[in-house]
Amino acid sequence: MSTLPDNEFDLEKLFLPAWAQEPSSAKYAHYEGEEQRVERRGERRGPRPPRREGAPFQRRDDNRPRREGRSGPPRPESGRDRPVPGGRGPVRQPEPRERREAPPPLPEINVSLLPDEKGVESLARQIKITGRAYPLFDIAQMILQKPERHAVVFSVKKDPEGKPVQPLFVCALDDTLWLSENEAAAHALKKHFATFYQAERTPKEPPKGTYTFVAQCGLSGVILGPPNYHDYQNQLRKLHAERFARMPFEAFKSRVKIVRDEEVVKKWIDDQSWRTEYDCLNLPEPLRLGSMEEVEKHFRETHKENIIKPVESLTMTGTAARALRNAELLRLVRSVWEDQRRFPLQIATVLSQQFAGHGLQFFKVNKTITHVCVTRPHFLDLAAAPVSEGVKRIVEHINTHAKCIRRDLVEALAPSLAPAPAPIALPMPAPAPDGTGAAPGQPPAPGPQFDANRPTPEQTVVIADLHWLIHQGHVIEFANGLLETAKRPTPKPPKPEPKPSKQPAPPEPQPAAPPAEAIAPGLAAEPAATPEAQPGATAEDLTGEIAAAAAPQEAAASPATERAAAGPPQDAAAPASEAQPPTGPEAPLPESAVASPAAAMLPLEPTAPAPAPVEPSPLPAPAESQT
Repeated sequence: MSTLPDNEFDLEKLFLPAWAQEPSSAKYAHYEGEEQRVERRGERRGPRPPRREGAPFQRRDDNRPRREGRSGPPRPESGRDRPVPGGRGPVRQPEPRERREAPPPLPEINVSLLPDEKGVESLARQIKITGRAYPLFDIAQMILQKPERHAVVFSVKKDPEGKPVQPLFVCALDDTLWLSENEAAAHALKKHFATFYQAERTPKEPPKGTYTFVAQCGLSGVILGPPNYHDYQNQLRKLHAERFARMPFEAFKSRVKIVRDEEVVKKWIDDQSWRTEYDCLNLPEPLRLGSMEEVEKHFRETHKENIIKPVESLTMTGTAARALRNAELLRLVRSVWEDQRRFPLQIATVLSQQFAGHGLQFFKVNKTITHVCVTRPHFLDLAAAPVSEGVKRIVEHINTHAKCIRRDLVEALAPSLAPAPAPIALPMPAPAPDGTGAAPGQPPAPGPQFDANRPTPEQTVVIADLHWLIHQGHVIEFANGLLETAKRPTPKPPKPEPKPSKQPAPPEPQPAAPPAEAIAPGLAAEPAATPEAQPGATAEDLTGEIAAAAAPQEAAASPATERAAAGPPQDAAAPASEAQPPTGPEAPLPESAVASPAAAMLPLEPTAPAPAPVEPSPLPAPAESQT
């Protein structure tokens, strides 16, 4: 038997199969069996009559007297029996069913169910210890099974003006909830009458006259007195107002009966021979009231404001909500509870928030069932992650064996040791003369005993690796004990590229590159290195360094420059127009462009062709070439 309180429960036992949740012998522990039947079929019905002789299906003898018609008056035909043409008897028509009146509408009050905080804390602790994944909605269903596991919250609904549609009142003496102030005051006066008043009976003169019968309520059994008594009508209307206010007065009056029993008449006379007065308690001055009407009036004027208070919301336990005195509120709680039993969305939402506050995570299995566990599933890539061989064996075994459980996994990777055979009794050796041997008649000291429930060192290592995998999210152990590995996440589809605009932007203008022929052959073959500017250097120093660096290039380019200046050989018979030097991009560079290396490093801008070509003068040869 479980020792846990009612608001806490063990998830391990509740998620077991039905046959394993409680021992099978507990259901039939006190079953003694049925008594043997005394009468049997033959003894009850008697022996079977002998079988008639003759061919089967033989018609009965015509000499056998036929059964005459039923005697008695003919059966009257009712409205529901109508004759059928053709000589057959009447056919019974089904009677129309009485339509039940629709139940009154439920009060317009918000009712919500909340899991008990201590119970949720206990559940979170169990999930963290075991590491298992439990279905969230199944836990919500278990919380709804017993009223001790959840609380009920009542709150008023307000109209657009901010006024409550249906007010709520609470009795401060017992925290009961009511829909009207009068009902709450009547309840407080009835249940806590001895707290405020004390009744005392004093004798008075009995009613005069002889009475042989009295009127008695057929519903409650209250004796009202003779119908001709002067206080009879007052007692009748008072009883109807106090106990049967929802019943029409004429219907209530028809249930009153006349009783001629002497004991009942004598009891009524004895009750009328005493006067009941009420002393007020908890007041600075003594006060005595003569009737119950005065008591009710005094209670409403004196104690009602301190005891009955309006509230906008009230939280009570599920057990207290099931014991509400107001029938309409009780019907409302029952309706909300049945709706949550069909689909506990409200309580599951609150339960997920409470679990998240305790550090638990949630995930969906096959995108349908929400589970709560220690950590969310995280795929373990054995090829990329550096893990031990024991961890790899566990993951590979789970992947290759469907519906694997913890016990099968441990036995497959680290089998249990077989129990050692029982030792054979050997004859006891003789004691040694020095007294060190075993004493005669005493068995030798027993060795270490084998315990089948204790895991071996290899099994302990497997259990530790499995514990690490579960708490890291690489392996999932469900509530039914099945083990699964976390699946590889599906790659996300690439984001679609933005659509191009309808009117493309105009291309940016780029400067025209100079033709390759416009660059000197020597400079194109080996570009000159530009010296870096030193701090403090002047423009003259920089120009001198550039000229010194370009001097070898000028020497190498002088033969090509001379050939370019001399031009190709001209034929004597060629016309004068062909002997003119070429113009345009194929024309040789001017003297200023070849003589200055700094100018050769600057970008050449295309210039308009000259109107008349000018023949360039030959460059002077360097001193080395002349020698």
